[in-house]
Amino acid sequence: MAYPPTASNAPLPVKASVRLMTICIFFGLASLAWGYNIGVMATIYVHPGFKKALHNPSSAKTGLITSIYYLGTWLSYLFVSHPLADRFGRRVAAASGVFITGIGAAIQTSARSPGGLGMMITGRIVCGFGLAIVSTSVPLYQSEISPAKHRGRYVVINHVGLVAGLATAFWVGYGVSHWESMRGNYYGWKLSMAVQFIFEFFFLLGVFFCPETPRWLAEQGRNQEARENLAWLRALDPSDEIVAGEMREIEKDIEERKLATNQSWTVLFTHRPLFNRFWRAALLQFMAQMCGNTSMKYYLPSIFMSLGINRKLSLMIGGIESTLKIGCTIIDTFLVDRWGRRITLVGACVVMSISLLLNGALPLAYPNNVNHAADYVCVLFIFLYTFGYSIGFGPAAWVYGSEIFPTNFRAKGLNIAASGGSIGSIVASQVWPVGMRNIGPKTHFIFMCNNIVSGIIIWFFYPETKRRSLEDMEALFDPNYKSRSHLESATDPRESDEDGLPEAVPPKNARA
Repeated sequence: MAYPPTASNAPLPVKASVRLMTICIFFGLASLAWGYNIGVMATIYVHPGFKKALHNPSSAKTGLITSIYYLGTWLSYLFVSHPLADRFGRRVAAASGVFITGIGAAIQTSARSPGGLGMMITGRIVCGFGLAIVSTSVPLYQSEISPAKHRGRYVVINHVGLVAGLATAFWVGYGVSHWESMRGNYYGWKLSMAVQFIFEFFFLLGVFFCPETPRWLAEQGRNQEARENLAWLRALDPSDEIVAGEMREIEKDIEERKLATNQSWTVLFTHRPLFNRFWRAALLQFMAQMCGNTSMKYYLPSIFMSLGINRKLSLMIGGIESTLKIGCTIIDTFLVDRWGRRITLVGACVVMSISLLLNGALPLAYPNNVNHAADYVCVLFIFLYTFGYSIGFGPAAWVYGSEIFPTNFRAKGLNIAASGGSIGSIVASQVWPVGMRNIGPKTHFIFMCNNIVSGIIIWFFYPETKRRSLEDMEALFDPNYKSRSHLESATDPRESDEDGLPEAVPPKNARA
């Protein structure tokens, strides 16, 4: 069956592809600041100057500094991020998040004795508050400007920016580790912290030169402006039928939703089709943190040092590992729309489970670093874990969450669902240092089990969303949807495009 051409399934002009890629990469600067802010903590935890400034903090205090960040993200996700994105737009939200993050980073950079711990905790909360806005507004923006056929590819750039920030933080930390003078010991970790201001400055300088998303503009009743922005993004004339077709889909979805539901966030729990989306997005965010990645991000140099590797080499290996994440995530930009969200997520869970199994078993079999070959194998499987996360939870949790909600609930849904990730991060960042101190390498087995359970849940309870327009999710999540025949045809190999993948199916006239 052939469908009328829309921007959801029509080939993009080269000019449009370049525009979309350029804008999405630019928004990746905000994600880069997000990743850097996380990664720099892993490097300063092992810096002697930081330890001195905070009076050699215990593992409990280190865990507090790590986890308190997620209190800020949780509060922001619940009460600030989605109202900001809904009322003022995705661009204003992203810019506000980056600005707030800069304030938090400045507080952290200023931390010194006495009161260093208090300043660090305050700065971490403020950074968490700001980066929660960044972490949802950026994929929202990228999702809403992208056509369905290649949406995953463009939204994954959000995660490319994140891991690029992590890698940059590790390489800066490695460079600073060679500054071993008295001045270097005092200022080195502060310099590492301050580098993020560069990315934040350039993002704030250019963000308002980018167009606002057509879907948000249409939600505000600014349909003519929405049409013009959509036409510019698709490199087509505003009167082109492809632009008109996508605008009809957007306007129809918004009107139906306004008739079907009220705007309160409580509808996410009381309206079944929305709740079916919400619990999946929230659980996916929770599982993405409980898989062990939070621990890897914050304690990676410490993990390498526990394998008998010195501090400088640990930071260098951390830089290599984080750089590998960039390549793996770029690979995922091609896999996420070809293999789909579900297969990449489940496959990643398998890879991460195997990696965690070996990282727990080998140190138990060869304790106290008596077998260096076993230690090197552990490092190798940490890299394999990185590959798994970078093609799975890392990008897919944000791709999935940003695409399943209808326009008027997309910011609310994604932000409140992302609070599940904050809860998971708080738990994981507390469990890891305490677990390593009390049960040692067996801590890896806890997160291995989490991955196994997560893979099973995703396989049986998460429908595939690849190639569907943002206005075409109703049939997947509404059990009372009138006709499910088009769901079958959407995965019917007889109805595929030139890549051998199912065509996106236009939405039917149905309401939740």
